[in-house]
Amino acid sequence: MAQASGNTISKIWLSIIGCLFVFTFSCNKFKREENKNSEKIIARVYSHNLTLADVKNIVPKGTSHNDSITIIRNYIQNWARQQVVLKKAEDNLSADDKDVEKKLEEYRNSLITYIYESELIRQKMDTSINDQEIENYYNEHPNNFQLKDNIIKVLYLRVPKNAPKLDKVRNWYKSDSPKDRKQLEEYCFQFARDYNFNDGDWLLFDDLLKKVPIETYDKEQFLRNNRFIEIPDSSTIYLVNIKGFKIKESQSPLSFERDNIRNLIINKRKLDMIRDMEKAAYDNALKDHEVEFFIPKK
Repeated sequence: MAQASGNTISKIWLSIIGCLFVFTFSCNKFKREENKNSEKIIARVYSHNLTLADVKNIVPKGTSHNDSITIIRNYIQNWARQQVVLKKAEDNLSADDKDVEKKLEEYRNSLITYIYESELIRQKMDTSINDQEIENYYNEHPNNFQLKDNIIKVLYLRVPKNAPKLDKVRNWYKSDSPKDRKQLEEYCFQFARDYNFNDGDWLLFDDLLKKVPIETYDKEQFLRNNRFIEIPDSSTIYLVNIKGFKIKESQSPLSFERDNIRNLIINKRKLDMIRDMEKAAYDNALKDHEVEFFIPKK
């Protein structure tokens, strides 16, 4: 931040004094005085002083006289409030609570360790995971992959009521024929307002409900009893083909859990690498006699 000269600050401070800028703390009125080094004290809160030197660098160069006064006034007020709250905290906290040195040391140690471990992982950990590893993990931990929500494989489209060839569209969206599928895709590219052809992928049923106005109080029962769905509104027709579904609390399919398993494997590798690093470092320190225990033997 650019600096204002000491003379400018002095003039500003005199202006503040001239405006009868007064603080009251613990029944002692704010007053201007000199300390041992002849530094002007511009505020006092309990045993803490704020001097003219403390505020001389807070005003940016080119700031107007009135704005400079406002900046300094606000700074002094904020400083005073901070000191009052700090005193209040010190008076009401126990000695253990006020032992910030220990807390800062613990935080510093944790932060340094975390930075080192992160850099170690970044440089040395292999993050490549093949499909066989993912499948093995899935098969070895089946109880970890229970669905929390209903999922579906679905094809849907939303078209205007006045769109052409709707009778053909009603046949195409139900068909498994590659030819019909191609015609439907070309049609949707021209006329559909929204559509989804990723019917080989699993999707949360609730995500479909955000797009299609299906009304049901029993989602599981609805999925069991409906395959092809047509819902009109004032201007639009929704066509839905539910090609597969799995009910919540059943086992989640591997394809739906692939990304999740990849992250689980990576996290396990991280933990293993950190554990191995800690063990090797500790064993080496013991070997080099850098670790000693001064505790009485039983």
